[in-house]
Amino acid sequence: MNVYLNRIDGVDDAIISMFLSKRTLTRELETDIRHEVWQFSTHACCGDIPLGALTDCSDRLKGWLTKLFKWGVRHITMLRFIDLSFTVYGLHRAGQDDLDSHAMRMNNRIIRSSTRLADFSRGETSAYYADKILPTDVALAYLGIRTPDEIEYQGRTYVRVANGYIVKGMENEKDVKRGLYMLSIPSNFIFRINLTEFAHVYKERNAAGGANPEVKEAVEAMADRLESATLGLVNRALLTEIKN
Repeated sequence: MNVYLNRIDGVDDAIISMFLSKRTLTRELETDIRHEVWQFSTHACCGDIPLGALTDCSDRLKGWLTKLFKWGVRHITMLRFIDLSFTVYGLHRAGQDDLDSHAMRMNNRIIRSSTRLADFSRGETSAYYADKILPTDVALAYLGIRTPDEIEYQGRTYVRVANGYIVKGMENEKDVKRGLYMLSIPSNFIFRINLTEFAHVYKERNAAGGANPEVKEAVEAMADRLESATLGLVNRALLTEIKN
């Protein structure tokens, strides 16, 4: 499984939000904040470094961010201005379903590999399950037991496919094929989520909780990427402290 933080957006807007309540924001200050964030952020795809990651931090920018995160843990609307984009490759489908349960917190901005439109092969599993389970197809092949290409069952002919048999004539229909897919198949997906809501997902699915081990691994990797991209300012302690 591979987890990537693709980009961080809205840090400047989040900082600017601090100056609205007491009417201390001026257009000049707003421009200064946007320039400062731009100056110390990544603006090109460079390996695993996400767009918008902090490359350095001036004293002024660090002061703004420190104050933002100090107040943002309670005034969580400010942290909703910070948007995160993640891509995950190879999480098992059941784990994908666990993260799908948070889709509302992502404003439904999550798209995954479809079991209807994508094809999965015999014995295909996520890395977590690779040495833990043995699909029947794989076990029979290993034992040298050849299963017939077609069988007769209750007066109908069925054709062998991945993980079982499908009635002849429907073996290439995607809505039928997906009925034999296992929850251990690998799933790829992309999602966007704001920082406040990501903190909730982290608290629910992190290593200290009761989530599936592979889901924990994915969420902890997300936290690692985020901490690295913010020079340690957005860390696990902050995520745990954000009220949501």
